[in-house]
Amino acid sequence: MDWKSRIEAAAQRIADHVQVTPVLEARGFGLDVPVQMKLEQMQHTGSFKPRGAFNTLLSGPVPAAGLVAASGGNHGAAVAYAARALGHRARIFVPEMAGPSKIALIRDIGADLTVVPGEYANALEAARAYEAETGAMQIHAYDAPETVAGQGTVLREWEAQGLSADTVLIAVGGGGLIAGALGWLQGARKVVAVEPETSCALNAALAAGAPVDVEVSGIAANSLGARRIGGICFDLARRFGIETVTVPDAAIARAQKMLWRERRVLVEPAGATALAALISGAYRPEPGESVAVLVCGANIAPDPFES
Repeated sequence: MDWKSRIEAAAQRIADHVQVTPVLEARGFGLDVPVQMKLEQMQHTGSFKPRGAFNTLLSGPVPAAGLVAASGGNHGAAVAYAARALGHRARIFVPEMAGPSKIALIRDIGADLTVVPGEYANALEAARAYEAETGAMQIHAYDAPETVAGQGTVLREWEAQGLSADTVLIAVGGGGLIAGALGWLQGARKVVAVEPETSCALNAALAAGAPVDVEVSGIAANSLGARRIGGICFDLARRFGIETVTVPDAAIARAQKMLWRERRVLVEPAGATALAALISGAYRPEPGESVAVLVCGANIAPDPFES
């Protein structure tokens, strides 16, 4: 598959619907080297997810039955936002573990919302049943070519903004974002996958030689809690031989606090996970190696400004 061409086409397709998010070079965080950062948590709905949602909806016809999506929260908000912008009906299924902040965000956007017991996999099962019953169009959170191509526009945009790092660290849940990054970069830069120790579907798949089910838990599970890595991500990760590291919840929480205290950047745990690999030492750059971190989500719970 020609991912570069797909991502280039996606960038043109969604240009009028997504934000160009800022970048910065930051010193601090207890590190000896500066870190280039892409602040994608400033995207519509507080994560990178609208890129894939808009690309999917603009790539072909939408049935009269509308859209359906399963989500840990951020994807559901993105599909709801894109559906409202383009005039489509949307039914979103989220697990209880999505938390009140993300559930409220989806409701506020205006989609029909169903909260199901359990975790993301349970929401996906319910969404598939709804798809079969109604004929609605399923918008997969991470394992569909249009989704991956849309997420790949993050790296395309970042390179146009002057990304110069040797290595890019990216948090991984189901793998749509890092798959898009790999599809765009094509090995031109080192990509490091960062997962929570308690939700590490990519690490487990690479160790097993195929995607496998894993248990998921921890403070980032409502964003990075996919039970099984996407097939597209797995294939690209093997093709380009990426490195994976895992980080404990304590390091993620510490990275969250440091982003706020040192740069006044407020993020959810998933948004701090890539930085956590650096501050915890889970990933140690070689001498002279420049590094970049993708900050991917801001839907913190509880919402600090909610009355």
